[in-house]
Amino acid sequence: MDVKFEKRFQSFKNSLDSLTEARERDMADSFVLSGTSAKFSITFDLAWKVMKDILIQHYAMTGFVSGSPREVLKTSYQADLIDDDIWMEMLKIRNQLPHDYDGVIVKEYCQRIVHEYIDKLWEFRKCVEKILETD
Repeated sequence: MDVKFEKRFQSFKNSLDSLTEARERDMADSFVLSGTSAKFSITFDLAWKVMKDILIQHYAMTGFVSGSPREVLKTSYQADLIDDDIWMEMLKIRNQLPHDYDGVIVKEYCQRIVHEYIDKLWEFRKCVEKILETD
């Protein structure tokens, strides 16, 4: 894998570590909610970009029409990088969060972010680390 990939993957790992701290915070605090929302969006964006890098560099898959997150997630599922439709739900939530002006969406999904989505992001991280061990 190239230097750009390694930097992006390191950024993903750092972001995921920070997001994971939300599990130890008070989710009733609006500042914690907004931070969790922002960190989730960043971490998710880094995750799908890392997926795209792996698909191109490791699997030599380049048939993306636009390279959109949705296309990358579908192709990643087919390549067994991810194993669940929850990623499409995560994409939907990530797309809604920037328009969450009164905090309703993040309040609604914060428990899922903390208890389900973070786990999926960790599963992906471990999958990538396994791929990198074999290279």
